[in-house]
Amino acid sequence: MTASMTVQLDQALDGAVRAVPPAWPLAATVAVNPFLGQGDRTLAQTAACLGRVAGIQVTLPRERYAAKVDSGQISDEDLLAALAAAPEASRPGSLTALKEALRRPGAPVTALPTIAELAAEESGIDWPGLIAERIGAWAAGFFDEGQALWAAPKERGAYSAWRAAATHDLTPEILGLKGFARHVAESPQRAEEAIARAVERLGLEEGALPTYLHALLMTMGGWSHLARQKLWQAELAGAQNSDARELLAIRLVWEEALFEFYDSRIAAEWSVVRNAHSTPLAPSSDQILDSILQEAAERAGQRQLAAILAAPEAKRSESRPALQAAFCIDVRSEVYRRALESVDPGIQTLGFAGFFGLATAHRRFASDVEERRLPVLLNPGVASVSGSQNLVEADLSARFAARAKRAWGRFKLAAVSSFAFVEAAGPIYAVRLIRDSLGLKPAVADKDPAPRLDPALGLEQQIGAAEAILRAMSLTRDFAPLILIAGHGAKVVNNPHASALHCGACGGYSGEVNARLLALLLNNSQVRTGLKEKGIEVPDDTLFLAALHDTTGDTVRLYSKDVPSAARKAALRRAEAWLESAAKIARGERALRLPRAAGAGDITRRSRDWSETRPEWALAGCKAFIAAPRSRTLGKGLAGRAFLHDYIWKDDKDFGVLELIMTAPVVVASWISLQYYGSTVAPETFGGGNKLLHNVIGGIGVVEGNGGNLRPGLPWQSVHDGEKFAHEPLRLSVYIEAPREAMTDILRNHPGVRDLFDKGWLTLFAMGENGAVAWRYREGLTWDAVETTAQLEPTPQAA
Repeated sequence: MTASMTVQLDQALDGAVRAVPPAWPLAATVAVNPFLGQGDRTLAQTAACLGRVAGIQVTLPRERYAAKVDSGQISDEDLLAALAAAPEASRPGSLTALKEALRRPGAPVTALPTIAELAAEESGIDWPGLIAERIGAWAAGFFDEGQALWAAPKERGAYSAWRAAATHDLTPEILGLKGFARHVAESPQRAEEAIARAVERLGLEEGALPTYLHALLMTMGGWSHLARQKLWQAELAGAQNSDARELLAIRLVWEEALFEFYDSRIAAEWSVVRNAHSTPLAPSSDQILDSILQEAAERAGQRQLAAILAAPEAKRSESRPALQAAFCIDVRSEVYRRALESVDPGIQTLGFAGFFGLATAHRRFASDVEERRLPVLLNPGVASVSGSQNLVEADLSARFAARAKRAWGRFKLAAVSSFAFVEAAGPIYAVRLIRDSLGLKPAVADKDPAPRLDPALGLEQQIGAAEAILRAMSLTRDFAPLILIAGHGAKVVNNPHASALHCGACGGYSGEVNARLLALLLNNSQVRTGLKEKGIEVPDDTLFLAALHDTTGDTVRLYSKDVPSAARKAALRRAEAWLESAAKIARGERALRLPRAAGAGDITRRSRDWSETRPEWALAGCKAFIAAPRSRTLGKGLAGRAFLHDYIWKDDKDFGVLELIMTAPVVVASWISLQYYGSTVAPETFGGGNKLLHNVIGGIGVVEGNGGNLRPGLPWQSVHDGEKFAHEPLRLSVYIEAPREAMTDILRNHPGVRDLFDKGWLTLFAMGENGAVAWRYREGLTWDAVETTAQLEPTPQAA
């Protein structure tokens, strides 16, 4: 292979790897945009790409849009606006033509076949299924993170480790692929050389490489997503990781072996496939039509929300608030915040990303595991540990107890003891089994001592951090005597995806560590003195107190022992009463959405029920991000479907906070929104499968059944209630009250973020002084005025 061809192959490999989204392990799962690698394409162009490589349809079935049109949820105005916004030349020529096309079924989407699929069609042997099973069996051991009793060797890299195992695997030969073990043994020892040889033997030219290599990665499901995550983490740390490329080498060795075995019988078909991969991507008329219908559905949702935002604002008390509570912008907080504010007019709430500006690498009590409690877009800025220096001996004792517990667990699972253990100790577990079956086990609160920064920051750094966080929270004046910093998490049982219910801004962990650290920082008298010099005067009687919002049971725990104060007991009792009253209101609202929920009292029980597949809806239904003063949304029912970030642009002198919002929380929210979107429109590829069939593999993910591909994304039960979808797949609409010139400048300086808006993955609106939607961003750093009258049109269905 010539030097220029080597460069071309390297570029194609890099592009294919980056076209696959990352997936984080179960211990700290975060939502990921499954279209992350398609950010420079429109929805229709993405449909063309993913249709070719994986047979994916990236929009709803057409009859779903037809039903929305028939019900009036999508109006003619929505259809016309979507039609006018479509840039593709082959769009329908009129509203009548669009409606006629809506009634016609679309052509089925079929991926270009791999060699394994051509060989399967020729031989009648399920080679794709066998490859998925064999690669999955090997990858489960190689990527294992502590579940396996015997870990697979990893020192030599993925390709070398697989090659050593595959030379002794007779399964392919038993099923008919004679000489496979020898073929693997004779393959190049280095992954790069194996890829180059396979590409040359398969006759792949430069134009065919990008989508063909992408297609091979898609056939490996979540394993390729996991390998992509390894590269993501490595690059954040300034390093590299080759696991994804080595997975491609493994898959190419399989393709090469099958091609050599079936060459004469599939050569003609393979030539057609190669040529098709060399054809430039272009969306079909069906894909263009479906993208227009999706745009129309989103405009309908935007019209509904615009009407809510244009409604008169609720009056806010002018006196000093009795309580302020800062919650994560997570959509689940919207329901609880609204409930809490309704309890007493002296209560104000705020919204801010749930890591509260403290990007910490945290070590829990009696643990060596570094928990990155921060958005996965960032590197840790500080480190923290639970417990003071005085707890060193207790920490060591707890470690010994944990090791004994792990050893006992492994003994119970070991081949020589498992049957004897069940025979002898089984009856002892009868009470536990009955208790768990009836959901009687009480929720266990986190008992970690208060965290501290380790190493500690200097005073100037502390003051700088406190100032930056308070300004980003738009909390620089009118402080209440009691201010809660409320992180969030979820207490559930028997749920492999439990971390997906925690705080995405905290890297898939609960948010109490960040909340406690921030409260400690803001209660520091020296820090407050420094803040006063910077124009932020926190009253002496103001106390910051950390809290944790359990989103499954809608309870709030106060960490009052972090700052013991006898003088505050009455105030804390009053706050706890308010919080409990709000919890009852929030549980009542949430019970209306949850299947089989008997009412507010049933919500907490569901979190303790090991058989409950839907303990909560998490972020299902999310469709909007609003950055504005709380007064713009106060008292307006957003049904737990909006991310709410407090922002007052007039206090943001150089628009640094606005830039932070648009480049971090907005992007994270888009990942969440698009993960729910992908898990709904393409569950077979981007969804997590059926919870009832899940088996945890390697402590990193789940498979359906006893092996095969790892399943990334959300389980089916997270987006569907058994009869209908609980999530309406709409790309996120972003509403910001700020001068559009400032937002334009930020988009100009951040082309990656601009792509999200220019290509339609996000829609940006500028809100006016009264909170009503005034401007809509259009591709190319331009804006269109929004008609006020259109905002106030009634709609047949509530938001």
